[in-house]
Amino acid sequence: MNEEIPIVFEDESILVINKPAGFLSFPDRYEPDARVAARELEMEYGRLWPVNPLDRDASGVQLLARDEAGWRLLCARLEDREVTTTWHAVVAGRPTWSEASCDLSLTADGDRMHRTVIDGSGKPAVTDFSVLGCHAKMAIVEARPLTGRAHQVRVHLAALGYPVACDPLYGDGKPVFLSKIKRRWKGDEDRERPLISRTALHAFSIAFAHPLTGEAMTAEAPYPKDFGALVNQLRKL
Repeated sequence: MNEEIPIVFEDESILVINKPAGFLSFPDRYEPDARVAARELEMEYGRLWPVNPLDRDASGVQLLARDEAGWRLLCARLEDREVTTTWHAVVAGRPTWSEASCDLSLTADGDRMHRTVIDGSGKPAVTDFSVLGCHAKMAIVEARPLTGRAHQVRVHLAALGYPVACDPLYGDGKPVFLSKIKRRWKGDEDRERPLISRTALHAFSIAFAHPLTGEAMTAEAPYPKDFGALVNQLRKL
């Protein structure tokens, strides 16, 4: 059993995992030796087909098909926005709104850093946001993308003025230390470890119709240790 990749749900047709940060969702020709979550599980489960993409630095729920026919069906539903993912992010700053929507069009791989850029002639992109809580100098935000563009949640949050914490492409990329966000913090700064040092983005849930039965399903991925530690500390402030 692979202990690095938690299984959220499994049956004969699908596998839902909680992808750890650092694993690719799909094989990448630019990084042929990088670890791909689905490939790590194939010795135990046989051939797996990933459905929904997650950034390498993000954690969270990923849907995998266990046969090609189911994969093709789920990918078609994903394209039609019948497979939807809800994201949780910790952002820098305190939004002045409780609900917001961003509809800026996007172009993937639009600059030398291979970032997704805001582009009036790019592909339509819409993300709805809700603030789950503001704490100290940060906020916990839920994102519900209505389209599926690369880096969409990260770019739209940055465009609204609240980049995802630790994001090296659309934010400052700096780790989050408790000493920097808690007043009257008492500790040894030389020995302090960051609460999180990767993009603070987690795919929290996915909703879809089962490819075999058609049953409406929702699967949730618990926060991993680093994201959960950050959220828990923020909620104490």
